[in-house]
Amino acid sequence: MHVFNVKGMSCGHCVRAVTQAIQARDAAAQVQVDLADGEVRVDSRLPEEALLEAIREEGYEAAPA
Repeated sequence: MHVFNVKGMSCGHCVRAVTQAIQARDAAAQVQVDLADGEVRVDSRLPEEALLEAIREEGYEAAPA
């Protein structure tokens, strides 16, 4: 399980964008987004850096929690 702090998420669109960006790289990834805490939890076999890159490419600041 990877946990990231993500800045800039504020709505359902943000949740979808982050989720779809991660699942485009790993269709089997399980993604949980907590807007209130700005936290994204990802269960994926991909390396952490690949997941961070997917989130950042959507325009969000992301770092390991």
